Amino acid sequence: MEDGTEHPPGGAAWDEDDTAAVVRTVGKLVKLCRERSGMTQAELGAAIGYSLEQVSSVERGRRVPKPEFLSKADEVLHADGLLTALQKDVAEARYPKKVRDLAKLEADAVELNLYANHNMHGLLQTEEYARALYDMRWPAFSEEEVDGHVAARMARQEIIHQARPPMLTFVLEEVTLRRPIGGRDCLRRQLAHLLTIGGLRHVNLQVMPTDRDVHAGLGGPMELIKLQDGGSVGHTETQLTNRIISRPKELQILEMRYGIIRSQALTPRESLAYVDKVRGET
Repeated sequence: MEDGTEHPPGGAAWDEDDTAAVVRTVGKLVKLCRERSGMTQAELGAAIGYSLEQVSSVERGRRVPKPEFLSKADEVLHADGLLTALQKDVAEARYPKKVRDLAKLEADAVELNLYANHNMHGLLQTEEYARALYDMRWPAFSEEEVDGHVAARMARQEIIHQARPPMLTFVLEEVTLRRPIGGRDCLRRQLAHLLTIGGLRHVNLQVMPTDRDVHAGLGGPMELIKLQDGGSVGHTETQLTNRIISRPKELQILEMRYGIIRSQALTPRESLAYVDKVRGET
């Protein structure tokens, strides 16, 4: 039987943030609609293709239902779209809170400036490449956790293709074009995708060659987000920390470094030609 729900990572209880509130509220609504229809949990599970335990866990706020669970339950319980309407909120609740917070900032951006030094930046990754990255993570993720992280990464990329997208600039280290994450076929498809995204009018893509003897980005990856209200925030990641930066003095340092990094990298035209060259060699 298909598992249309998701456990909290590691089987622990959900963190007490808006995720937990959404999960509990959805569970109460599923239970309300079921009882109004005069069905037991076992009967609902049989009707939509899930076990009694899965239905019970959703109603108790212990599992996040997948979209198909809600759509099937809505139809069987004659909920008139009430449960289906919750799919977007539930989908967002599946993502780690730090990802949702960053995605909200990016959704409010007029400009995103991003530097990646170890692997392809998340906004540029194919689903295949992203899955390969999460599959190699240590300690290992469960299959459900990998699915959730990949879904979050793909959803985050929607800003690139929205009707009024922000301006995006990327600087990628040369090694990100050559490291065969997922194997050479996966990398070749990733590089083809990179050429497609890099050719969009609102995207500026640059490559930092490995042979540069002066480099302002050795402090690690960074993201600078310019917001619609004129404000700015930064985002940095290290091994075990993920930090949003809003202090003006720290933002000035990141902006200075990013500007120098761009001046040291290949131009956008040179960079696309270089990506195409590497793809041919892969």
